[in-house]
This record gives sequence, structure tokens and C-alpha cells, in this order.
Amino acid sequence: MTATADAEAAANELTPLADYLGSVLRRLRALPPLDLDLTQAYGNVLAEDVVAPHAFPAFDQAAVDGYAARWEDISGAGRAGGGSSPGPARLGDPRPVRLNVVGDLGAASWRPVRLTPGACFSVAAGAPLPLAADVVVPVEWTDQGMAAVEIFRTPKRGYGLRRAGEELPAGTLLARAGSYISPALVAVFAATGIGHVVVRPSPRVVIVATGDELVDVGRGSQPGQVVDINSHALTAAAAEVGALAYRVGICDDDPEGLRGLLEDQTLRADLIITTGGTGIGPGDMVRRVLSRRDGGRASPVTFMEVALYPGSALGFGTVGAEEVPVVCLPGEPGAALIGFEVLARPAIQLLAGAEPVFRPSVRAHLLETVSSPAGLREFRPAHVAERRGGGYTVQPLRGGPYTLSGLAEANGLVVLGERVTSAAAGSTVDVLLLDRRR
Repeated sequence: MTATADAEAAANELTPLADYLGSVLRRLRALPPLDLDLTQAYGNVLAEDVVAPHAFPAFDQAAVDGYAARWEDISGAGRAGGGSSPGPARLGDPRPVRLNVVGDLGAASWRPVRLTPGACFSVAAGAPLPLAADVVVPVEWTDQGMAAVEIFRTPKRGYGLRRAGEELPAGTLLARAGSYISPALVAVFAATGIGHVVVRPSPRVVIVATGDELVDVGRGSQPGQVVDINSHALTAAAAEVGALAYRVGICDDDPEGLRGLLEDQTLRADLIITTGGTGIGPGDMVRRVLSRRDGGRASPVTFMEVALYPGSALGFGTVGAEEVPVVCLPGEPGAALIGFEVLARPAIQLLAGAEPVFRPSVRAHLLETVSSPAGLREFRPAHVAERRGGGYTVQPLRGGPYTLSGLAEANGLVVLGERVTSAAAGSTVDVLLLDRRR
């Protein structure tokens, strides 16, 4: 057999990524909901639809500082219909209208008042409108009088005011279950009288790096030593998704130590992520320990060779009496981060009750020809840009063994399917968008 045929035969023995991911996600359930005060709700995911109990605005109110009046009383001021945008007073305009100012209304005014013909109220933005008022004349279009005011221009009927429920009528669906609670959504909830919401709690995610060779950051590697990159990177990645992420640090390749550490972490974790030791070599302790059968029962964690590049060796199962889900990622840093994107991130989203669980994707024109391993679904770092006139272009970045450095520059991941061995410049490819802050 040729080298290419050998590679294809080996790839045929791998589990397709879509099948593996589907089997994992079907085993997970969203965390139980809880009721949170609105001030604590930001960043969580709604567990149920939210409907406005009250209208916003709650009452007819002035939208600008000015004079609340009846439009029929001012319709002859200046050049009628002179526009709806306020501007400087035009003292030379003909036919000013004079109205008596019968009172002042501020935002805290609460007693209902009514306009009579030929009168107006001085109002501040946010103040309740007097009954019969159907326009607010901005102060810039007047002589700003106190006992009486001259109006030089006529705004359109309805200018300068907001009617009750104009923005959000009572009964409006404000957000659906599965939506993230943003600061703006908090404002909308508060505006319509909502003080508590039912949410899914942020998943508690524990990250453990394994390997005798690992040393902590802050010094360079020596022969026989590897700086622990993954536990720091994966903790940041989990936090970026919205999880409460806890970095445990380094666990040596000691079977009892690993079992004890994982058992301890089940007390505070909704998901555990390990990195390293997922292969089939003699030093791959995570796979040896977690895939071991106990008293004839099925292994709590199943490891598979998945058609994924980089990093095909992945594990998933549960640990501890509480059966806390555990995701086992490779030890190579680039492969660990790609494994997080395709497996751990969707798992966190599902636990959080978020919809959708996957990153958004677009179709983009490839700017450079790339090759890809046969039989593997490759996720290659890339830079995505919107084209003038619509659509996207994508520039591949360093991938394969250099995926880590490529990811540092990437705002997307080119997805090259199992049957793709080469994608030509100018062809159209799928790209996952990395919604990172810049």
C-alpha cells in the first residue's frame, strides 16, 4: 500500500467528529434553573421566556425640555410645518404665537393636570404630560418665557413626546429562553418592572493539566520539562464562554493522586476538563486510569480516536458519585484549544442552557490554497474579513503543528472536511467565527 492509502485506511477507522459530538451532547442536560435578583442576572442564560408585565414608558411623557401644548393652539406659529427637527430660535420668523405658562412639570410631578385653550406647561424631559397635550415645543423654538412664552416655529403634531407603551407595550416578549442576559437586556427588564428572572447558573468548570513533565509558568523549559500552557489557556477559554472557571493546576502521573483529585473536584464542578494523557502510549495516565472498568461495570470515561485535526484522541464520560461530566483533551496546546472549541465549548453552552450551542459560521472565499490531511476534519486558524459589497474573505494562518501561534492571531477557524485534501484559492469554505473582544 502507498503512504496515502495507509493514511486513508487509518482515517476510515476513526469516529466522524459529528457522530462523536452528537453522542456526547445527547448525554448532557442543562443545569437546573434558579431565581436571581436582576442585579445578579447579567451573563447568565434565561431558563424561560420573559414577558413585559408593564408598559414602557409607563405614562405619556415629555421627550425633550420645552413647553407642552395643544397643537391647534400653536399651529400658526412661524412657518407652519417648518420641520420636525429642532434648531435655533428664529426671531425673525413671522406670526409668533403667545401662550400663558400655567405651571411647571418635572420628572417627579405626579398630580394629573389638564391643558386649557391658550395655555401651556413648562416641562422637563421625562415629566408626565398634561391631559390634552399633543406636542412639546423645544425651548430652542421659543423666547423661553416664564409667565408667558412666545413660540416662533410649529413642530409637527406629536413631536417631543412619548406615549405610554410606545416602546414596549405590556405583554411584549422581551427575551426567549436560551438568551444571554446583556446589560441592555437588564435595562429592558428593569424598565418594564421586572426585579427577578429565572436563569440557568453559569457552569462551574474545573481545569486539570496532567503529566510528570509539566512545570508551572514563569520559567523556560529544560530537557524533560514542559511548561504548563494548557491549564491557563483552557481556564481563560472557559471563562470566555461564561463559565465560572477554576484552574487546579498540575497533576502528576500518579493513578491514585489523579483519582483523588478528580473525586475532590466533583464537589464543586459541573464539568471537569483534563488535558494530556489521552493517547495510547505507556505514559498516557489519564486514559489508563479513567477508562478502567470497575467490578465488571462499563468504563466511566470512553476514549476515542476522532476524525479531528489537530488532536484526534478525545475522552468523555463521568466521574464521582455525582457523575460529573468530564472532557479529556490532548496535551499538545494547539490540539487542546481546538478540542476545547469543538467539544468542551458546546458542552459548556449546553449546561448553561444557551442557544445555539455552536459558534456562528459563514461561507467565505479562500485567499490562499491550503492542504489538509485525508480523512480528518481540520480546524485551521484564519483571519476573516467582510468584503466591500457583501460576503467574506478568509486568510488561512499557521495550522497543524503551529496551530497555537495561529490561534493567537485568528478571528475564525476554517473548517476543511474529511474528504478535503486541498482547497484552492478562490474556493468557498466554511468558517467558524471566534467572537473574541478586540
